[in-house]
Amino acid sequence: TFDSEEEAFLVTLSAQLAAVVVHADATDALVLKESGARKRLKEAKFKGIAGSSGVAIAQAVVVYPKAELKAVPERFIEAQQIEQELLVFFGALDQVRSDIKALQKKVAAVLPVEEQALFDVYLNILDRNALGGEIAEVIKTGQWAQGSVKKVVKKHVRAFEEMDDPYMSERAVDVRDLGIRLLSVLQEHGSQKTAYFPDTILVGEEVTTSQLLEVPVEKLRGVISVSGSSSSHMAIVARALNVPAVVGAVDFPFDQVDGRDLIVDGFQGLVYCDPGKELKKHYQRVITEEKNILVDLEKYRDLKADTSDGHNIILWVNTGLTVDVIRSIDHGAEGVGLYRTEIPFMIRERFPSEREQVVIYREQLLAANPKVFTMRTLDIGGDKSLSYFPIEEENPFLGWRGIRITLDHPELFMAQIRAMLIASEGLQNLRILIPMITNVFEVDEALKFIRRAYAEVCEEGYSVMMPPVGVMIEVPAAVYQAKVLAERVDFISVGSNDLTQYLLAVDRNNPNVASLYNAFHPAVLRALQDIVTEVKKAGKTVSICGEMAGDPRAAILLMAMGFDSLSMSASQLLKVKYTIRSLNFAQCQSLLQDCLAFDNSDTTLKHLSDFFEQKKLAHLIRG
Repeated sequence: TFDSEEEAFLVTLSAQLAAVVVHADATDALVLKESGARKRLKEAKFKGIAGSSGVAIAQAVVVYPKAELKAVPERFIEAQQIEQELLVFFGALDQVRSDIKALQKKVAAVLPVEEQALFDVYLNILDRNALGGEIAEVIKTGQWAQGSVKKVVKKHVRAFEEMDDPYMSERAVDVRDLGIRLLSVLQEHGSQKTAYFPDTILVGEEVTTSQLLEVPVEKLRGVISVSGSSSSHMAIVARALNVPAVVGAVDFPFDQVDGRDLIVDGFQGLVYCDPGKELKKHYQRVITEEKNILVDLEKYRDLKADTSDGHNIILWVNTGLTVDVIRSIDHGAEGVGLYRTEIPFMIRERFPSEREQVVIYREQLLAANPKVFTMRTLDIGGDKSLSYFPIEEENPFLGWRGIRITLDHPELFMAQIRAMLIASEGLQNLRILIPMITNVFEVDEALKFIRRAYAEVCEEGYSVMMPPVGVMIEVPAAVYQAKVLAERVDFISVGSNDLTQYLLAVDRNNPNVASLYNAFHPAVLRALQDIVTEVKKAGKTVSICGEMAGDPRAAILLMAMGFDSLSMSASQLLKVKYTIRSLNFAQCQSLLQDCLAFDNSDTTLKHLSDFFEQKKLAHLIRG
């Protein structure tokens, strides 16, 4: 028999082991190393979260953050490349040794002799006959320099950490530090520059927006991110580019798939490594079917989004790239409901100047002119970071982000508003949108700066009109102030991604709770209806620019609620337009009343799926 304490111990132990065993099974099923080469054991399947719809069949290119050992992928090189890789590695080794000697000399006057001896230990570890030699031996087996550093350093770190002697176990930190130094130098000089295949699937532990945008758009076929969620900024940009994505694939051994054949199923959130012929053939059929659907929908490009009984709703697009604006207008968008100004900031190494911003914004406004173009002011923080403006917080989604940052840095806010206004001269299609509003004081302060910027550019001789200004409702506090916020501005725009996150208390980038993030939750639907009702009382227009707007099922509910416009990814626009034109408004209103009465999202989604089946629209909501 076992007593209760023993039982509790065994349950705890099994829970810890289970995750390790599952991950080990997945990894072992994928890779077997034999003399530096890799041999496929079997077709491997991994489950994640659907981040961007569509299917891609291509080769993996693994990307990783700078100087992070655990994220370095295995990458094998040809025999003829080994000599060059060794030269690059030994060059990096010599540089790190030189850096340590310089540091030793610099601190000689302030450190005791016994402390200085530690530098000699570092130099001995990095000797070509010690750690350096071990790493070189791994390179000779065909592993690239960075992967070899990771492998050897991890082995020694593990050995030190397992020692009973506290002093010796602490040396694991030193070895890890030396490994990071080596890795940094290798990355700086590039033992191998990132090479993208003609058909590339970008893979990483946490693929960022900037990493995504670095891939030539003609080569990018899909994305897999081990962390993140369907509403992360990277996933939103992937949808804007019409690139299939799977996120939150926590058991996917990303560091072992570089160069491998992959299938990304962005409809169901599945990833296949080393797929067989039959599986490839099946998914190639899906790709063909999707292309045919979009070709069939092209005939609706220039038609309005009118229901069969004459109700009209305006369809806009969300964008962040000029090429996306042009493509969107070509696909029948009636304007831009959300331009993410942070994207030009994210792909730079510093804040763009006012003049640089004017050039960027002018290009965007011209591309859409004369159609409406809504520019959101800089919205960083949360899952949108700038490498040159780091924000370290315990809970970034409840921290310093959006309008909070720009009001604390009025020099950034003023430069951006001035650039928008100057760029709009003679075009008159600009609208300004303020994100992350939680109280009326933020609105009043932002409007004060906008009016001041307008007065300045007019005084400088620019002939511009004061553009309409709106605010985003993204947090519960703003839901309950919708009417008073609307009375202060020209229009309201709802950001359904963040609103859903905050209403449900679900971190949208956390794969452990990603399944709880659901825009069809009764609380979300009722909050959206309340917003529309309150904004209409103030006599203002209301749009929605979250990912809900691009889901045909949600779009018809939002239309029935009374939203004046929907703003979505360009890839979803024709599907939404076709859905609206296939139904009558009375049907949608009846459907909305049914859904508002349900007490859970599963019932709502089942009801909507049945409705789409009945109306022969199910092919528009694959997966």
